[in-house]
Amino acid sequence: MRAGCFSIVALMVLVSCVYLLGAANVFGDDTPTTRPASALDHVVKDIDGKDVDLAQYRGKVVLIVNVASRCGYTKQYAGLEKLYEAHKDAGLVLIGFPANNFGGQEPGTDAEIKQFCTGTYHVSFPMMSKISVKGDDKAPVYKFLTGKETAGEFAGEIGWNFNKFLLDKSGKIIARFESKVAPDSKELTDAIEKALAN
Repeated sequence: MRAGCFSIVALMVLVSCVYLLGAANVFGDDTPTTRPASALDHVVKDIDGKDVDLAQYRGKVVLIVNVASRCGYTKQYAGLEKLYEAHKDAGLVLIGFPANNFGGQEPGTDAEIKQFCTGTYHVSFPMMSKISVKGDDKAPVYKFLTGKETAGEFAGEIGWNFNKFLLDKSGKIIARFESKVAPDSKELTDAIEKALAN
């Protein structure tokens, strides 16, 4: 009888431990097992409202840019499209994230942004739904891109529209470029070509 009771107690302890370990995985967002290891470990919405798992771009070189339609740098859309067209067959993916964090320069809806980008600059690279790239409502992917623990030497708040993050084929951040760095600048194109060659 005692042996039977002991077995039941042992089983209950075992079940409790398994449950608690499972709960830690579900609720422990800050544990190493649940923290994203790459900027590509995020699911976002595209400009049409559909889920996009950024993990699908692993194996490619990725350039992530926060964009806006009424900025002094908005003309960079033309250069970004040209850059994308020149390198997409070699494995470059360019992702635009519209954001209204700077001077209210992206006030439109996703539909209006899409119309502007495709109609004015013939953008064909992936465009995502409008997000926040700084502040209390910063999107998770940008928390990763700017966080000290996740971005290392490339960490720091976004200063303005058209900041650029370059990811290697594993999704690791390998370079960051400020707004003033044009899409056709030698420093950006050299970095992309080097990443594509690796």
